[in-house]
Amino acid sequence: MSKLSISVGILMIILGAGSFVLTGAASATALIPAFFGIAFIGLGVIGLKKETLRKHVMHAALLLAILGIGGSIGGLINVLGVLGGNELVRPNASYAQAVMALICVYFVVAGVRSFINARKDSESNAEAQDAG
Repeated sequence: MSKLSISVGILMIILGAGSFVLTGAASATALIPAFFGIAFIGLGVIGLKKETLRKHVMHAALLLAILGIGGSIGGLINVLGVLGGNELVRPNASYAQAVMALICVYFVVAGVRSFINARKDSESNAEAQDAG
């Protein structure tokens, strides 16, 4: 999960920087994904360096992803509204938010799957020790 957090962070920084450049550097809010990306990378690095903190920082990364979903889901809804014939008022912002929401959803799904697998591994190891 730590490496995935770093990868997601890199994608978010690229998204934020790209959005900022594509909007003509008109608004610093285009950099919001990059700020999230920096946090994802920081949490990923801590998770790799500090084994004892890995579980905690990955929970924090999941919380960050959930916050990212909450902040960007509106853009995804707007983009999906285009399929119904709606027009986007700020297309660049909506597309960037939609991509951020999708990246964050992917991270949450991968994180939950990882936690479930870790729990199963822990339980099977405990059963093996009890049997042995």
